[in-house]
This record gives sequence, structure tokens and C-alpha cells, in this order.
Amino acid sequence: MSTLPLVSDRVLQIAEPAPRPFPDLTWQERLERLRRLIQSLRAVVVAYSGGVDSSVVLRVAHDVLGADARGVIGRSDSYAERELTLALQQAARFGAQVEVVTTGELADPNFRSNPADRCYHCKRELYRQLDSVAARLGATAILDGTIIEDLTDWRPGRRAAAERHVRSPLAEMGFTKADVRAVAAFFGLESFDKPASPCLASRIPYGTEITRENLKAVERAEEIVRAEGFRELRVRHHGDLARIEVPLADLPRLLEPAVRERVTAGLEALGYRFVSVDLQGFRSGSLNSGLPKKA
Repeated sequence: MSTLPLVSDRVLQIAEPAPRPFPDLTWQERLERLRRLIQSLRAVVVAYSGGVDSSVVLRVAHDVLGADARGVIGRSDSYAERELTLALQQAARFGAQVEVVTTGELADPNFRSNPADRCYHCKRELYRQLDSVAARLGATAILDGTIIEDLTDWRPGRRAAAERHVRSPLAEMGFTKADVRAVAAFFGLESFDKPASPCLASRIPYGTEITRENLKAVERAEEIVRAEGFRELRVRHHGDLARIEVPLADLPRLLEPAVRERVTAGLEALGYRFVSVDLQGFRSGSLNSGLPKKA
């Protein structure tokens, strides 16, 4: 299976797309192969966030292994309270066991300084914790929710996964995001159409120190925008400037006078002096655009 190369000299390197495993299979056939793969592992720990990808892995693992499947959530300042609540509620509805462990990325200056490979330092701490849980439970594998598209994206956390021998069964079976959402809808998971919600640190430009205070400001700012009915959004933190991203189709509604005034007042109350709207609209990973490209 192809993985991202290691970070080198702060140069952004993206892998070439690898051939998709089992290219002719339907999502139903991939699901059956996923069941068999996870069943063969006998006991697993799943890195669970409540996002649709890890939710499908945990749901299938729970189906085929029962009590021998354990979801583990890494709780930190960069994981929004709202996401934790939704993840725990969803797992409880289908009966999966979930353990919450506290991770301490902010104590690591390599994470706190917010380098381009920030996610590596975060995931290294998470997988260290998952390794301990797996050893305590006698699990034979740690699983994550990586899908086939992730293997060609900027994912420094893949390096940490490789170091801890974390397996990515969805990617191994060739699952795309469309496949995963189809499986999640089949199971009736609440996350089947949930927008991606990466950690709060992803809203802070590389090189800007990550602190508990600016993470909390981002979390509260996004709650203010979300309260206006927006589902897909980011509030990027640029010191005393907040840059709001929503899909282009939602821009007119965000700019309606009453909505704009409420959002502006709410963000100013959090300490932002300037509130801006990104006219390019919502772009997942937009802060990666500032990384240098390899010649």
C-alpha cells in the first residue's frame, strides 16, 4: 500500500495516486471483504473520532468482533467538545465500547510550534496511547479510518501510523469517500453525511504557536457561525483576524445584514479585532497552500 513520504526539509511532497485495490468491486462487495479482514484480526482497537470513516471501521469491527473491538478517542484541546459528544452518542447507539484517553500534544514543543508536519507529532502521541490500550486489552491490531484518497493528500500523520504499524482497512480494500458514505448510510450512522471536521489546530497557520487559548477561540468562533445554520465551515485564526470559510453557495446568506452583524459581534466578543470572509469559499486544507512545493 502506498503511503506519503516522510517530511524532508519542510518540502511538501504528495504521493502519486496508487492503483485502487479491487477497482471493479461495488461498495457492498468491499464491505464484505472488510468484514472478513477485520474478523481475521480477532481483537482490535480503532482510532475513533466520530467522523464517517472511523465510524464505519468501528461499526464493522463491533459487528464482527463484538466486545473484542474497542474504539478509542484521543481527547485533547484540539478536539472540539461538540465532536466528542457526537462521537460518544453515535457509538452508544450501536453498542460499541469506546474509551477516551487524554493526549497531551500541547506539552510537546514540536507540536506546539506548529510546523508543517504538526500532524505527525499529534498522531505520534495518539498512537502511543492506542498502543498502550491495545497491549492492555490483548488486541492484535490498531485500525484507523484512512481511505484511498488520503494516500495522495498531505498527511504527515501517516508516518506516525507506519511507526506504530497501524492498519488502514478501508484503504486496503480500496474504499473511496463515496463508498464509505454509502456504507454509513446503509448502517444508519448519524455521520453518513457529516462534513469532515479535522482538529482545531488545522485552523491555525503553520508557524503560529498553538495554545489552549487560540484553540478555544477557534472552537467558540465556529460554534457562533454554526449556530446560524451553516454545516460546512472553517474559521481560520490569523492572530486578531478571523477568516471565515463557507461554501460559495452559502456566501450570500452569511453576508445577509442580520447574519453578518451577529457573527461579527460574536467573534469580536471573543477578542478578534477583524472579521473577514474568504471570497474563495470553503477549501479543506486551505492553509496548506502556503507550504513550499517541491521543484
